[in-house]
Parts: sequence; C-alpha cells; structure tokens
Amino acid sequence: MQLTMIGNGAMAKSIVLGLPEKYEITVVGRSEEKLQIFANECGCGYALLDDYDISDQNVIFAVKPHVLEQTAAKLRGKAKVLFSVLAGTTLAQLQNAIKAQYYIRTMPNVGATYNASTTTLTGDVSQKELSIELFSSIGKAVWVDSEKELDIATALAGSGPAFLALAAEAMADAAVKCGMRRDLAKEFTANNFYSFAKLIENENPADIKDKICSPAGTTIEGVKALEDNGARKAFFSAVEKAYERLQK
Repeated sequence: MQLTMIGNGAMAKSIVLGLPEKYEITVVGRSEEKLQIFANECGCGYALLDDYDISDQNVIFAVKPHVLEQTAAKLRGKAKVLFSVLAGTTLAQLQNAIKAQYYIRTMPNVGATYNASTTTLTGDVSQKELSIELFSSIGKAVWVDSEKELDIATALAGSGPAFLALAAEAMADAAVKCGMRRDLAKEFTANNFYSFAKLIENENPADIKDKICSPAGTTIEGVKALEDNGARKAFFSAVEKAYERLQK
C-alpha cells in the first residue's frame, strides 16, 4: 500500500520507522535537506510540500496543529483517506482545511518506533478496518466511538510515556543515590516497566499493589512515602491537565 506522510517531525519518524516494508512511503515537507536526512534514515521516498498532489492517496497528516491551514494551502487534489495525527484538531476542522473522501483522527505514541505504540482511532466507520490494520503495524490500535474519548486517550496514552519517563528517571536516580551504579539502576528500572506491563494486562493495578505489600514490609513503606508526597494526585492531575489543554 502506498502512503503519503505529510510532516517529518519526531512522531512522523516514529510511525515511518515502525511500519513494515509492505507500505511504500513518501514523506512530504518544506526542507529538502531535512527530507533527505529523514528519507535516508527511514528508507522512504520524499517530495517537497509546495503544490503536492494528494489525489486518491492515503495520507497521514503529522504536522503541528497550529500550521494545519498553512500546510493545507500548499496541497492540491482530494485524498482518499486522511489520517490526522494532530492533537486537539477535530474532524470538522480537518474537513474544512483538507479535501478527502474519508477522515480519521488518530493518536499514536512514540512507542511506534519499536512497534509498541498504543494508537487511538475514530472517524469514518467505513474505514475502521483499514485504520486498525494500518496502525496495528506499529503496536496496538484501539477504535473509539467519539472524539471526546480520543482526546482523553491522547492525554493518557499519547502523553503517558512522558509521565512514565519522569517516574522512571526518578526511580533510577533514587537507586543511584542509595549507592547503585547508573547502568544497573537503568536496567532494573527498565525491567520493572517490562514486568509491570505483563502484570497489568491481566490484573487490576490495586491487586498488583496489594499482592506485593506485606504487613509492615518494605513495599508498603515505599507506597506510604508516595502517598505522603502526593504521587497519586500528581498523576491524576497530569492526565486531567493534558486533556484540558486539548479542549482549548
């Protein structure tokens, strides 16, 4: 299948690197120098944005939301399916800016590079199967029934890796402070997340915590420290604030 990727930023690169070879990809952008670097690193073709024809193409639109109209003005033709990766940009806004037969909002995360994205999708139901097939190539694809659910998922799954990265960095730093070598601290932290991913697929988070916390033990002492320092409230607020930002 041929795909056109409009945009050559970090998310675009993550998606292209994650897609299998059965997809023939052309990346489209403003700077030929940057496009050449992108194409060499990702093994795809490239084209300049000005007057680019998207007629009958499946297009992944991955630019910054604030340059939607500016970028759209440089395109011509009518796409077949437009897959938008623009956070907080509604289907109605996309329809007003770019001509396409079908519109899909999608929000992958940076795990796409390693085929481990959690990608949320919504839009024209007739393209649901194609959308899930495409984005399942870079991880797990989940179709939701409304744009509100997609925005909530963006705050949780799209922004989530950054929140977890902050937690991982803090845990590794704490281990170093206690006397562990940096490389070991990083390895143990990474393995914690790997193990937890397997656990949470099958168990409730509260049950996992309760299973590990023995009476007057080390883990419950650490959990109390997290509660005393507002860890739960901080994560709650992080997701809420990210969602609220999408509504502005």
